[in-house]
Amino acid sequence: MEFFRIKKDIPFMRYAVVFNVISFITFLAAIFFLMINGLHLSVEFTGGVVVESRYTQAANLESIRQNLRILGVAEPQVQTFGSPNDILIRLALNDVKKITAINNGKDQLDTDKFSAAVLKQGNQAIKITRIEYVGPQVGQELLVGGLKALAFVIVGIILYLALRFEWKFAVAAVIANLHDVVIILGFFAAFQWEFSLAVLAAILAVLGYSVNESVVIADRIRENFRDMRHASIDEVIDNAITSTISRTMITHGLTELMVLSMLVFGGATLHYFAVALTIGILFGIYSSVLVMAPLTKWLGIKREDLIKPLKKVRRTDDSGYEEGDFVGNPNDFENEFEGNIIEINEINKPKVTANNKIGELIINSKINNTKPK
Repeated sequence: MEFFRIKKDIPFMRYAVVFNVISFITFLAAIFFLMINGLHLSVEFTGGVVVESRYTQAANLESIRQNLRILGVAEPQVQTFGSPNDILIRLALNDVKKITAINNGKDQLDTDKFSAAVLKQGNQAIKITRIEYVGPQVGQELLVGGLKALAFVIVGIILYLALRFEWKFAVAAVIANLHDVVIILGFFAAFQWEFSLAVLAAILAVLGYSVNESVVIADRIRENFRDMRHASIDEVIDNAITSTISRTMITHGLTELMVLSMLVFGGATLHYFAVALTIGILFGIYSSVLVMAPLTKWLGIKREDLIKPLKKVRRTDDSGYEEGDFVGNPNDFENEFEGNIIEINEINKPKVTANNKIGELIINSKINNTKPK
């Protein structure tokens, strides 16, 4: 399915160095913010308390935040979930210790005092539906588990692309995908957005989404190596990218519409999840097209890496070719002889028989006397 077709190939490879310099600068900026600011980890990673409560009417979130600030919580994390009547409060361990005045000096919340000091709004009935304590050890285990999941995804991508295409595509795709991950982390470090398990899930989704685009480009490059036999590597890659632009716009455009709907209407619960996906999708398009493809060229990709060259048929004498000689594989042979349908023998290769005329072949097919191009 295509919205449009570009007749003339866009010379992307002419500006490959410029695109990759921009990517490298962005990558370094992300590393800088990660080193200077670090990530603002959520309660799931640092340990703390999660409080869920329900009101009879829509809750006033700003009033709750103000009550928490009075108790010493500098950056209160209060949001609705499900409905305006249900609220979720996250308190880090340090914040819990700051409000020991209503906890009898303990590190666990006194629900009655907490409701009176923080949650009370007029005469509304309040019910605390859940209190969950996450210790530092659990948070550390979640962080380690998330990093392991990230590592497994990367190894899986390398193995898949190396087996499906060629190791140069695998290396280029992993570099491009790690570029996306680091840039997402850089945004969260620069603006100190909360990094939660939902954001980690978004990063894993972006990895899979970006590698899909890389596979589409790699597959088209392989097809072009077969079809565009006299084209240069730059021309092959330019055509591969240009011919997939319409597909890229349809796929990524529709996906981004869904993500934007989560960003706008999903509330605070899905906000940073949608933000991470939005950044990942936009940079994923950029890296898969303008980083991965040039990297494959610079790694030395060539036609012989993806397509087995046609074997020359041995000449016996001036009468023609020796009966029983085999040429390449059926797909390449078919392209070489203008798409004629050929008969495949038991080892799946076209068979050539002798002919009296020099340079003329008789193929075991419905069409005889087929002349090579």
